[in-house]
Amino acid sequence: MKCEHIVQCCGARVRVCGKRVESVSEPRIHQCPLHESLYGVSNIDKEAVKKTVETKMQRHGFCCQHRVFDDTIVVPYGASEIIMTCMETKLLDCAVVVCEGAGTVITSNPSLVQGIGAHLTGIIKTSPIKKIIKHIKTSNGRLLDSTTAKIDQAAGVKKAAELGFKKIAVTVAGFQAKQITRIRLLEKKLGVEATVFSVCNTCTTENDMRHIAQADIVTASASRIIRGQIGPKALIQVGVTIPVFALTERGKETILAYLSRFNDKIVAFRTHLPYLVEQRGPTLKS
Repeated sequence: MKCEHIVQCCGARVRVCGKRVESVSEPRIHQCPLHESLYGVSNIDKEAVKKTVETKMQRHGFCCQHRVFDDTIVVPYGASEIIMTCMETKLLDCAVVVCEGAGTVITSNPSLVQGIGAHLTGIIKTSPIKKIIKHIKTSNGRLLDSTTAKIDQAAGVKKAAELGFKKIAVTVAGFQAKQITRIRLLEKKLGVEATVFSVCNTCTTENDMRHIAQADIVTASASRIIRGQIGPKALIQVGVTIPVFALTERGKETILAYLSRFNDKIVAFRTHLPYLVEQRGPTLKS
């Protein structure tokens, strides 16, 4: 059976089969400063998205047997960067993340979290890749289901709790926002602290907001809805091009713990949120 992966990139749905990008839908984003700095693409169309995913495959082994797990910091306020740092400081003791070729992954290894997430894009569906699975298992990672590479973040939190972890970080993509509500119900039942990171939110809708509003930390991606509805509820914001909002005291504590080990200069001041700067963020297609 052909190995198939369906991912979201720049708001486009991308289908990868074997070593090829088979199909790309129309992207939602026209331009993004962060994307341009990482991939050198100023105007985003279907061909640009295809080339971006192919670049990920060539440079980093994305969706490939030769997948690279490099824990170098890539973006200043990325979810995997924050989680890795907070695991190193023992604020978090486990992470439930998604990796192409593996599905839902549970790990107490901070380096593995960043190795998975550094160049990741939203994974909608994936198929098992033997070498990726082997690397994860030998790096203190467990899979929810290595046979099917199933993605189920709520089930991942449950498994993490069964393994004895209490302070669990979990990433949930916008297209799976309902999982956040499931995780909150599980959190009370299992007696654990789940720090929920809502990520990959470019294509979120009004119907997703009630779920995303229950997260601790929300990445705005290119979403106007996130900026307009989630931003004003935030206790703290980091980043301007791609704002990241902490909605809870736990989320605020997590962001501040990360900033305490941040190696660049920062500024803090009081303001109404969201704090946005014209022409600094992504541009959506009309």
